[in-house]
Amino acid sequence: MNITDLGLNDFRMDLLNHIKAHGDLGHLPNGLHAVVPPNVNLGLHPGVIFSLRNRNSNVNVNQHNRLHPYYLIYMGNNGKVLIDHTRIKSLLDLVRGNCKGVNRPIPSVCQLFNAKTDDGRDMKPYSDLLGQAIRSMVEIKEEKDIDSLFSGVHTTALVDTIKGLDDFELISFLVILEEEQ
Repeated sequence: MNITDLGLNDFRMDLLNHIKAHGDLGHLPNGLHAVVPPNVNLGLHPGVIFSLRNRNSNVNVNQHNRLHPYYLIYMGNNGKVLIDHTRIKSLLDLVRGNCKGVNRPIPSVCQLFNAKTDDGRDMKPYSDLLGQAIRSMVEIKEEKDIDSLFSGVHTTALVDTIKGLDDFELISFLVILEEEQ
């Protein structure tokens, strides 16, 4: 399956245009991040959107992730899932609406992020949110597995399970950080 089969053709075209203008993304290191201010009118609240890759290509959370082996999940700063990994189009629309065309760092939120993280040396709050994000994906898979046992269709319960953080690698993340007044 490819991105055109998913009703995500606009995003595919954006990606192709970006690659044409800036080259392939394969050479970029994992863990890249950007910081933007919230835009509540467009649904972007303080938190973080993680982009992950599942290391086990056999696991596809019951076919509920249309971008497998890649996963997106949006976490609020309070540890609550704002948009889960099964709502890919919503997540992509949100990121696109708030980030497309922004090609320079936003100094005010970048400086605040650097101050809060000791220039990236103290990433514990984001590491904690990443752990919570992965736990939420595991819980959703377990719920879907249990539902599949009673649905009368093929079940994926106990097959190719996601165990936790070690099953994923962090590709990138978008921090949504409220500027202090």
